[in-house]
Amino acid sequence: MKTSTQMGALTALIAVVALVGCSDAQEEVVDEPSDDAQVITLSYAFFAPAQSFPAIQMEHWAKELNERTDGRVEVDLFPGGSLLTASNMYDGVLNGVADIGLSATSYEPGRFPLINLAGSLTGQDVNSEVASRMTYQLIQEFGDQMPELEEFKVITAFTSEPAYFQTIEPIRQLEDLDGLEIRISGDNSRALDALGVTAVGMSQADAGEALQSGIIDGYAASREVLMDMQFARLAKYVTDYPLTNTIFAALMSREKWEALPADIQAVIEELAPEMATFTGQYLDEHIQRSLEWAQQEEGVEVITLADGEASRWDGQLAPVNETILSDAEQQGLPAYAFAERMQELIEEYRTEAE
Repeated sequence: MKTSTQMGALTALIAVVALVGCSDAQEEVVDEPSDDAQVITLSYAFFAPAQSFPAIQMEHWAKELNERTDGRVEVDLFPGGSLLTASNMYDGVLNGVADIGLSATSYEPGRFPLINLAGSLTGQDVNSEVASRMTYQLIQEFGDQMPELEEFKVITAFTSEPAYFQTIEPIRQLEDLDGLEIRISGDNSRALDALGVTAVGMSQADAGEALQSGIIDGYAASREVLMDMQFARLAKYVTDYPLTNTIFAALMSREKWEALPADIQAVIEELAPEMATFTGQYLDEHIQRSLEWAQQEEGVEVITLADGEASRWDGQLAPVNETILSDAEQQGLPAYAFAERMQELIEEYRTEAE
């Protein structure tokens, strides 16, 4: 009987151990993440420094994406041309060098002809928030007429404010522009041509060295670069007359996009218009800080054109838009419809912002 009792106790003990073992095994299975829950790491490249406003946008987007996916997506940021440069950004995305590339579409003028109309048309007296929301919405509405985007997914799009002359010597009248060589993003050169300026196409990242070496007499860009790029140390004059704009697009290859889980795609889609608004608002506030810093710390002068002088500039630029739109229509693009919708969106978003 004693042996029988001991055997019974031993059997019970083995059963308990077995149950505990099964429980541990079940817990291990539960704790192990499924394939969909594995951490996804995306690489995101940009050509300008980390303190520039598009790079600030990158950082904010990466943080929001990580939080909204409960840590399932991490983003490695590569600003400053550390992975891809302005000249090879989008091809680098298609070739798998980076998962996402952010660049100015005007740096490749032949590649994005319809998108670039949103920046190359002159007379856009708008802030960055309005222009950024407008640009993103135009891409949504006219995307099916942009074959250049077929291989890409648009992660977001936004703009700078309109470009302003920022120069080594003052510009107070048209005659002061004669013979000047001014840096501007590639597809926006026709406005400068109409004003009698020699337009120099180069990336913003190269403009500082070109200023310092005397290759250019100034540049046309949004005014946050006075502080962000420290250009105010050389460019002491800002002419308060809005010119063209620069469009930025963050693009992912279609192949990479389709490989992402559906719920991750949904979060990225949700973020896209939010980032256009965020970037515009951030830049508008940052430009004011930049101007104040440039004037107070570097003695930069902001030049306001006299009314009669501003009208002279208007007259020089008036034919430019018609030429741009006519040329685009001849290429088979819906340029006039695009420009009309562009003005409607500007008024809509400007009203909402008031």
